[in-house]
Amino acid sequence: MSRPRVLTVAGSDSGGGAGIQADLKTMLALGVHGMSVITAVTAQNSTGVQGAWELPVAAVRAQYRSVVDDIGVDTVKTGMLASAEIVGAVAELIAGTGVPVVVDPVGVSKHGDSLLAVSALDAMRTELLPLATVATPNLDEVAQLTGVHVESEADLRRAAAAVLSYGPRWVLIKGGHLPGEAVDLLTDGTDEFLLRAPRHDNRHTHGTGCTLASAIASELAKGRSVPEAVRAAKEYVTGAIAAGFALGAGIGPVDHGWALGRDPGQD
Repeated sequence: MSRPRVLTVAGSDSGGGAGIQADLKTMLALGVHGMSVITAVTAQNSTGVQGAWELPVAAVRAQYRSVVDDIGVDTVKTGMLASAEIVGAVAELIAGTGVPVVVDPVGVSKHGDSLLAVSALDAMRTELLPLATVATPNLDEVAQLTGVHVESEADLRRAAAAVLSYGPRWVLIKGGHLPGEAVDLLTDGTDEFLLRAPRHDNRHTHGTGCTLASAIASELAKGRSVPEAVRAAKEYVTGAIAAGFALGAGIGPVDHGWALGRDPGQD
């Protein structure tokens, strides 16, 4: 029996907590076959990003075609894309693939380091977001993309409408930066789901956004609907945050392996 195949198109985190490394760990934990297209290499650890180098567009295209043309893919997830040229190339590749797409519009790292050129924002809005089955911006990325600033749970619907105006089928506005419970809004403009989880007193949360988007992509590859996939992914990432651990001198990663041996959402 073939295993669902998920392709992540993102940057490498040398510290192993986010990016390609987090994506592949998540996919392994959730029982799908993870594959990767690396868009950029970062020198990164628990204290921040010390350097970043984007790959040539030709290298990104070659990786994508090599994987998809031979192995095939059931879902694509995008993360750090770095430049307008890479965003455009990835959008063109995805448009010809015809599978569900999870777009994590990565703009800044956990430590506040920029991971997307300002010049790439228009390409993200007009070329990639219209292809997304689900877009998963956090509140900083919502502000960066739309100018909408979310100050409370009441602002989530306005933020979602602003992102949906760029064309994704669904948007998940991640409200983890708000006080109180960790509440996210999933909507396609008609159906709405408020997803709540207890907030864990753990500062070791590096990689949460990459992990959540990869978990959604993994669950979509298994055949779940978008609401089912997002609920299962939120359960998985909530457990990973609770089990996050110290690593280095700064912010440690979530624990991608916490749920090995069980299927989130199947209690």
